[in-house]
Amino acid sequence: MTSYRLTDLIIVILYLSVVAIFGILSGGKQRSIKDYFLGAEKIPWIAVSFSIIAAETSTLTFISIPGLAYKSNFNFLQLAFGFCVGRIAVALILLPKYYQGEISTVYTYLERRFGKNLRTFASIVFLLTRVASDGVRLFAAAIPLYLLLNIEPIFAILIISFIALIYTYTGGMKAIIYVDALQMTIYLGGALLIIFYILNNAGGNIFSDSELINQKLSIINLGISKSFSDFFLQPYTLFSGIVGGAFLSMASHGTDQLIVQRLLAVQNLRKSQLAIITTGVIIVIQFAIFLFIGFLLYAFYGEISLKSDEILPTFIIKELPVGFSGFIIAGIFAAALSTLSGSISSLSSSTMIDLFLNNKKDNLDEKSKLFYSRIFTIIWTIILIASAFFFMNTNKAVVELALSISSFTFGGMLGTFLLGIFNKKANEKIAITAFIISIIVVSLFIIFKVVAWTWYVFIGVAIVMIIGFILSELKKF
Repeated sequence: MTSYRLTDLIIVILYLSVVAIFGILSGGKQRSIKDYFLGAEKIPWIAVSFSIIAAETSTLTFISIPGLAYKSNFNFLQLAFGFCVGRIAVALILLPKYYQGEISTVYTYLERRFGKNLRTFASIVFLLTRVASDGVRLFAAAIPLYLLLNIEPIFAILIISFIALIYTYTGGMKAIIYVDALQMTIYLGGALLIIFYILNNAGGNIFSDSELINQKLSIINLGISKSFSDFFLQPYTLFSGIVGGAFLSMASHGTDQLIVQRLLAVQNLRKSQLAIITTGVIIVIQFAIFLFIGFLLYAFYGEISLKSDEILPTFIIKELPVGFSGFIIAGIFAAALSTLSGSISSLSSSTMIDLFLNNKKDNLDEKSKLFYSRIFTIIWTIILIASAFFFMNTNKAVVELALSISSFTFGGMLGTFLLGIFNKKANEKIAITAFIISIIVVSLFIIFKVVAWTWYVFIGVAIVMIIGFILSELKKF
């Protein structure tokens, strides 16, 4: 290993060590599973907001979004506008329902509205979807590490997973949120360093090519020049971005335990609403930053024969001066660890509370509950590692792959929550039936490629609401 890489490696190792120690210390001592999974509901809303941004960002944003902009343009930003709209809807429609009475996971609401069977079913769907999509994210996180160390991807995945497990196991949700808030500043700082370096070294030539600017910095795509069928096959149009992005964000931030677990860690509804709406503003700015990096990489390199997800890691390792690349790789790990730790915790909490305790007749003391919770933390870490191994040979941009997997069931999930809120006649049997039909229909849309992935959630929601309405009116369920 050259001294150049050794210096960067030392920076990365120091950073990972600091993260592990900070996570252990900030988590404090947990006396109950409420402390372990919700941080005793005493965490500042701004820390939760930063934590949500860090959790949803993962390595996908750091690596894959610049890769998308490198290969195409800024059309992806239209989706971020929809994300912002969706979070406002979560604050106004879903969160008030969650704060009516005691709730420990987001799926508690489904049991309160429909029954235990639906809560169990929704939790299982969440677990399967989350472990698949976050397996992709974990693999993406390993890309810069195995390039830096020249090791097999498997070992890179194991290293990252071990660090996340340390502070998730010992510090619980409180440690995760505070570490996430720290890591958001690290990876955004790394992104700004990349921008500064390219602009400083490329001079004013980047902005002298008007044709390049018009092509690469194009944001709005109405998509109306296509035929009706082709219009819905475009993933990044203004309409699909606003509508599809809004429903995707409502599902991911309003019905997914990974995010809602954080929103339930603050003191009251108003602060929870502040946290989620603030993330909507930040996420638009953040996507713009990472898309701009993709534009700069294209201006810097021109056309090169690399996979889109390898362009930024290659630039970091080969082009940046010593120290810079080490700090930025640490930023990538910051994004990766925030998502991975949150995923482990949400999977463990849903397994423990929705499945294990909710279906266990015998009462356990808090010490036993904590013991089982930590066992589930270890088990889900192992499962996520296995999932990452499975996705190692994918050729698709990982951000699209992960979002496509999530969208597969998100529509049915969000539709079921909205059915419970807006259809008072619907019962548990109707809700489960509509949920299952939604997943089947969306699967057919995916298999036959009828529409772009950005429409999956909207279609899933529409199917649940329509089926739920029809069955409710028939009154045969």
